[in-house]
Amino acid sequence: MKIGVLALQGAVAEHIRSLEAAGAEAVAVKQKEQLQELDGLVLPGGESTTIGKLMRKYDFIDAIRAFSGEGKPVFGTCAGLIVLADRIDGQEEAHLKLMDMTVARNAFGRQRESFETDLSVKGIDEPVRAVFIRAPLIKEVGPGVEVLSTYNDEIVAARQGHLLAASFHPELTDDYSLHAYFVRMAKERAAHATN
Repeated sequence: MKIGVLALQGAVAEHIRSLEAAGAEAVAVKQKEQLQELDGLVLPGGESTTIGKLMRKYDFIDAIRAFSGEGKPVFGTCAGLIVLADRIDGQEEAHLKLMDMTVARNAFGRQRESFETDLSVKGIDEPVRAVFIRAPLIKEVGPGVEVLSTYNDEIVAARQGHLLAASFHPELTDDYSLHAYFVRMAKERAAHATN
């Protein structure tokens, strides 16, 4: 499986390391043309407004929508979750509008309120180590969205078909189980596409 990490901003190298640990070939994606050769795409953390601007500048918005339209998996973490969302609390215009959810930016407060915890995630047997840094929150989801994990009764991970979103940074730990889950999604989609 060849998985790309959108390399406009954020923890690109860390995601590549986690994807490789999960058995995938991972590449940094800097041009939209690279999407054609991928089985899946990770949208890393960073600053959602900046990522959105850079995606528009480099023509990634329609390219990623088309990629998703083929049923290829897309995984957004932290700011990447915000970029995936159909609705953003407050005034910010949504970016990709792919996943039927409303998200709130910086819902866990600022940098100093960062923390780590172990989360139970549906579909993964062991607890997942999660790092929350200025993390967003999924406020509500549409009927087609499955909640995978909650923290203090708030949604922090969800899946809608081939789309996966997490409020936290799984790439900043040595636990690559969520990346392995995403690689499995890509394998299932690739197997389905060839049948």
